[in-house]
Amino acid sequence: MSTHINAANKGDIASSVLLPGDPLRAKFIAENFLENAVCYSSTRNMFGFTGIYKGTKVSVQGTGMGMPSIGIYTWELIQDYGVQNLIRIGTAGAFTEKLQLGDVVMALAASTDSNFAHTFALNGHYSPSGSWALIRKAALAADSLRVGITAGNVVTCDVFYEINPDWWKKWASLGVLCVEMETAALYMNAAANEVNALALLTISDHFVTNAKATVEEREKSYTDMIKIGLETAVS
Repeated sequence: MSTHINAANKGDIASSVLLPGDPLRAKFIAENFLENAVCYSSTRNMFGFTGIYKGTKVSVQGTGMGMPSIGIYTWELIQDYGVQNLIRIGTAGAFTEKLQLGDVVMALAASTDSNFAHTFALNGHYSPSGSWALIRKAALAADSLRVGITAGNVVTCDVFYEINPDWWKKWASLGVLCVEMETAALYMNAAANEVNALALLTISDHFVTNAKATVEEREKSYTDMIKIGLETAVS
């Protein structure tokens, strides 16, 4: 079987999937962290791979940028391929000097400025959160790897280039740690289908200091996040 955006057959995709936005990051993970990795889909150049990590079958699927894109990929992974554990591994922009470039953030919950939740016809404002089963495993994995993580609220936004340069400050005033563009949709889809989801984010740029990660810094910090994600997937 296949879908509009995924060429995988039933059984090609593992029950636990890592979800980088960048399809080339999915390829990097498959080539450097998984044994016997096989590409199950390259439709729209959004690569998906399945391989073995520490004796366990794990998949990694690119999702693209933004809530509509990850919303489609994750809905199909759950509905059509039976995925039970979805772990986003992406980047974020920090709102606080307590975070530095390369730090890893665990998204306990995801605020959003999007209307994505309208599809669930709710009579109020829904606060999507990560799954305790994965939160606990990721925290233990980080401790084992001796990688520090910061856990808290993030905000998932629809717009990358905001007109108002100070737009982020109101979010920061309520303790929101950072901004990215996918987590809220992931958490909503997982909750609606009663499966597990978690987002692990690496700080790649900073709204307070205006710092941006170099290529070398991104490579090292991404590796920390990837390892935590993989350990979470197989534990």
